Amino acid sequence: MIKITIVSIEDIEKIQEIAHTTWPVTYGEILTAAQLNYMLEMIYSKEALLKQIENKEQLFYLISDTNSTIGFIGIEHNYKNEAVTKIHKIYLLPETQGKGYGKIVFEEIEKMASENHSKELLLNVNRFNTALNFYKKLGFEIKETVDIEIGNGYLMEDYVMGKEI
Repeated sequence: MIKITIVSIEDIEKIQEIAHTTWPVTYGEILTAAQLNYMLEMIYSKEALLKQIENKEQLFYLISDTNSTIGFIGIEHNYKNEAVTKIHKIYLLPETQGKGYGKIVFEEIEKMASENHSKELLLNVNRFNTALNFYKKLGFEIKETVDIEIGNGYLMEDYVMGKEI
């Protein structure tokens, strides 16, 4: 059984801890150590998270099982003023993978999106990320290929994937 709860400012350190645990596993073979560290600082510094949470740029939720916090999500309803929920962040601790938690979390995101009148889920995924196959199994399809400049000479080489709900 998992529980998804809205994040408060006090949860920022927990988000950072999960990001710093999951990112090296997720992206360690895709990104250089320098790019990985640059992106973690850019996206998950206390200042960046405070801004995103306080300005409600994304709605952050912690994911817990019966014992502990196992992940987090960051979503945005009415993305670009359309009936779309954008999944900006979804990270589960490596030891939870293969236990069905990801599927349950996506089902919960879908419910939240429907409650907010979304007709589609969108997410970006690195083109070399093994999660790509998981998203396809959930019914996501590649909509476009994008290269996003993030500064310092780095690119995010992503697929934009979508799923109608």
